[in-house]
Amino acid sequence: MRLLSRLTKLALIIIAVIAAIWLVRAFESRNMPELRLWHQVSLEEEFSVADYSDGLSLEAYLELEERLMQELQTKVVAQVPPANRKLFNRYSETSPINPRNLPRNWNRPFQLWLDPPRGGILLLHGSSDSPYSMRTVAEVFHRQGFHVLALRLPGHGTVPAGLKAVTADDWMAITRLGVSWLRELMPDSAPLYLGGYSTGATLAVDYTLDAIVDPQLEVPERLFLLSAAVGISRFAAFAHWDVALSKIPYFEKFAWGNIHPEYDPFKYNSFAKNAGDIVYTLTVAVGKKIVKLLKGGQWRRLPPILTFHSLVDSTVSTASLVTALYDRLDSPGHELVLFDLNRDSETIEFVRPGQLNYLQTAGDRENLPYRLTLVTNRDADSQDVVARTRCVPEGCWSAEDMNLAWPQNVYSLSHVAIPFAPTDPMYGSDAATAYFEDMRLGALQPRGERQVLLVPVEQLTRLRYNPFFSYLEQRVIEFCTDCQGGS
Repeated sequence: MRLLSRLTKLALIIIAVIAAIWLVRAFESRNMPELRLWHQVSLEEEFSVADYSDGLSLEAYLELEERLMQELQTKVVAQVPPANRKLFNRYSETSPINPRNLPRNWNRPFQLWLDPPRGGILLLHGSSDSPYSMRTVAEVFHRQGFHVLALRLPGHGTVPAGLKAVTADDWMAITRLGVSWLRELMPDSAPLYLGGYSTGATLAVDYTLDAIVDPQLEVPERLFLLSAAVGISRFAAFAHWDVALSKIPYFEKFAWGNIHPEYDPFKYNSFAKNAGDIVYTLTVAVGKKIVKLLKGGQWRRLPPILTFHSLVDSTVSTASLVTALYDRLDSPGHELVLFDLNRDSETIEFVRPGQLNYLQTAGDRENLPYRLTLVTNRDADSQDVVARTRCVPEGCWSAEDMNLAWPQNVYSLSHVAIPFAPTDPMYGSDAATAYFEDMRLGALQPRGERQVLLVPVEQLTRLRYNPFFSYLEQRVIEFCTDCQGGS
């Protein structure tokens, strides 16, 4: 009894400490920057599965999107106070980075059609992103003869406040509708692929796992994933409690992971914790569905998966992608492409040792159930990169010369870099293709003292483009060759 009493007291103390830390964080959130109009406004025309439980046609969806963008203009852009009409505010009507003032507003869903198509692919962007992140990949697939449908996930591409009210069911409903719409637009004989970036990849996997056991859903013939969010920090599980407390007006800022200026026309800089909670919930659900399919013997119905991922990723867990998904595969045709750190002998001296662990053990593992490709330095004295591929099932390694090298001052890729080419007009390094010579978000180089800027320097200097995108494009072309009509 004494032991039980002591354990009970210890448990109460731990709970009290956790509660105290939680409340301290809540009070500290009041010191965050002031909320702006775009952090607070609610857009009534946003898609919600609760309003369209029976679904809607693609035409009706596009009409809803048009009304939503008009509402955004009326409720937000037209209402921005003069003091907030800044050059680098995406919601300022006269700002050059206002999406309406750019050649095309890529916050909206888009379609790239061919008649007849070799196949079709539905592309889903990530959390806090917009369909813009799928633009270049979509064009690559389109050049291979594919119908492409890239959708806007509810809560995105408008105002950061949109992520406070959205639900996982809204995102999953749009995914299912997108597959249905794409199939209706294509010949029955044309294969259907599903692709996603970050959270979009999670939704693609989640849908596929459901389709395997639900005969009313179509199983895609292949999955194409970028920076897949199969696992994220376990601390995200506490976001739900933060969101709940933020319902009290005194703690309304506690609903936000950060509140930053909105200087990016196609991605939110402020992050609502509700979005993180949804992503965490999705990753947990995917893990449970994988285990269920493994036990039920249906796991082998999983279609071939090709994934591109940075070895180092501060947003999602690379280890979880490997252990929760890839290590469990038991059917042929799967491949994981990892973009390594820059292992030049001079650069590697500045890298934390813990970042090297997975790659050091991957080469020694036996019987990998998938093809593993590492985009890495040719050797320790070279900035040139090669693609080293481990054969299945033999386990041997082959090397392909990529005729590419690490750009100067780049030590790794990042979660957000994978789908963007160096020529991307917003995030790329090529000034010749930029929307604005002095406003390439992928080439910012701020200088000054530490802890001065409202936006962390790490966010401003994070690599936003993939210097090895041409290799990704090459692999997309190969990815498409096996579909009907492929060369």
